[in-house]
Amino acid sequence: MDKVEELYKDYFHDVYLYIRSLSADEHLAEDITQETFFSAMKSVKSFRGDCDIRVWLCQIAKNLLYTHSKKSGRFTGEEIPDTVPDPEPSIEDRIADGDQSMEIHRILHTLGEPYKEVFTLRVFGELSFRQIGELFGRTESWARVSFHRAKLKIIEELEVQK
Repeated sequence: MDKVEELYKDYFHDVYLYIRSLSADEHLAEDITQETFFSAMKSVKSFRGDCDIRVWLCQIAKNLLYTHSKKSGRFTGEEIPDTVPDPEPSIEDRIADGDQSMEIHRILHTLGEPYKEVFTLRVFGELSFRQIGELFGRTESWARVSFHRAKLKIIEELEVQK
């Protein structure tokens, strides 16, 4: 089995679920996920390995979804649905930035539970929402909502500090 087939087998479901959560459209998520692996196949040799392969694949998928949404005219720019990814750097990308990373860690330190732990497990522990839900004895949806709320709190704090 070649590298791309192995990636496909190991990560298709994760990428699909990620795009499904952003797009709220099963068929679009399937299309974007397929396109993601096609793009990854073309550029797998350029993968530097400075992040988890799942993060790299999800970033490709997110960019493809954003490009698709712009091209299809599904939004005009005035009213962007919550399901369309933000073109600004994600909170995960901001953490990778050394200057913002320390600030985000300071904010994270002040967050209450369960937000602090859910965010930490998701971003730094790279656990799935299902795994996080299981750790807390809750559902995957609960973990997803808790993570989203933690992200919003961190982003809000970053905006206040600007």
